[in-house]
Amino acid sequence: MVTTVVWGTGNMGRAAIRAVEAHPGLTLTGVLVSDPAKAGRDAGDLAALGHEVGVAATTDVDAVLSTSPGAVVYTASGDLRPDEALTDVITALRTGAVVVTPSLYALYDQRNAPPELRAQVLAAVSEGGGSLFVSGVDPGWGNDVLPLLISGLGSVIDAVRCQEIFDYSTYDQPDSVRYLVGMGQPMDYEPPMLAPTVPSMVWGGQVRLMARALGVELDEIRESVERRPLEATVTTPQMGEFAAGTQGAARFEVQGIVEGEPRIVVEHVTRIHPSCAPDWPSPPSGDGAHRVIIEGRPRIEVTVEATDEDGNRSAGGNATAAGRLVNAIDWLVTAEPGLYDALDVPLRPPTSRLGRKHP
Repeated sequence: MVTTVVWGTGNMGRAAIRAVEAHPGLTLTGVLVSDPAKAGRDAGDLAALGHEVGVAATTDVDAVLSTSPGAVVYTASGDLRPDEALTDVITALRTGAVVVTPSLYALYDQRNAPPELRAQVLAAVSEGGGSLFVSGVDPGWGNDVLPLLISGLGSVIDAVRCQEIFDYSTYDQPDSVRYLVGMGQPMDYEPPMLAPTVPSMVWGGQVRLMARALGVELDEIRESVERRPLEATVTTPQMGEFAAGTQGAARFEVQGIVEGEPRIVVEHVTRIHPSCAPDWPSPPSGDGAHRVIIEGRPRIEVTVEATDEDGNRSAGGNATAAGRLVNAIDWLVTAEPGLYDALDVPLRPPTSRLGRKHP
């Protein structure tokens, strides 16, 4: 059994706790939180498992890492604190743990990451003897292994498009929705996530990763961003009121340009209410979906709808992203110490889970 710590208990962290608890090869031995109000609470309570697991959350990083866990699932946000997230991950790597995380965007395509960043991580890997695997929260498999798998079914590929399409009205993360993405803000507000170069900083690595796997050379990476206002005030169950005239939808593309044309595209379409921007792509049903479109011969389109936490699809996306990371741990602990990306780490089911009652 691989002793495993989950660091962070937000939307992604809750899903990671459930994934670790369900995995027959892992045992949850620690949960780290930044909010003192969560300290002392049982992990089962924090993750809404319906039962206690006997592991109390703590803010004491040193105490948890001093136990030398076999793995750390780092789910604390890197959106507004990238330097702090990097420091945390390096601290965990120096203990010798295998670390999996969605929080270090620059390492989605680790081979083309900034040299100074790779050097810091590889030094920590060398010192501790562990490994690091970074995969996206949006989710990573939707922008790497899934499109690449599907591309293998065609004879001619003209373009690859990966879409995340979501209604944020049920998303339980008001700071990110209102301030990072800008929902409910005046239209002259510049959301940090939509500022020039930021989409490419976050998702450009996934575009480069797909290009590398498909054997094509990118001319450049471009961005396009659109925003729409709400025509009427709406009230959401989780985050309250969003006023008419404020931002109600945002759409952006990160485009990998090949011979002057966008050939590899990661696209996000987000709304705070389905009535906003009805002409933009929408999920087939419910509040969200992930879609991959391979333009070529044949044309292939695959839509994935995942649900968790009483049918919530935002939670389902987090759960699948967490599953990809957590299920990689037992492969990583047997691999050579190193820095890995989605092309290195196989997509694997958790051993012997079929038929087991889930937590």
